[in-house]
Amino acid sequence: MSDESRTPDATEPAEPKPEYEAGYDQAGVPTFESVREKIENRYASALGAAELDAESPDGRLAEEQYEKRQRAAAERLAQIRESMRPEE
Repeated sequence: MSDESRTPDATEPAEPKPEYEAGYDQAGVPTFESVREKIENRYASALGAAELDAESPDGRLAEEQYEKRQRAAAERLAQIRESMRPEE
């Protein structure tokens, strides 16, 4: 007797139908919506982590140091521009 003509026995589990993971098509390729959702979730997590980091003492110190460097760079750039002006 061939396997195709057998009727499933009550004790035999039925063959599971292939289920596709949510966000993927039958070929296993992620859908546009699932990719967009992953990107948005990662972006939101990164924004949240940056916000929490900025509120920490180390984060505030780093921000102050960054602003100090930016001011120094702007002053130096102004000095360089002034020195490059032709003498009149």
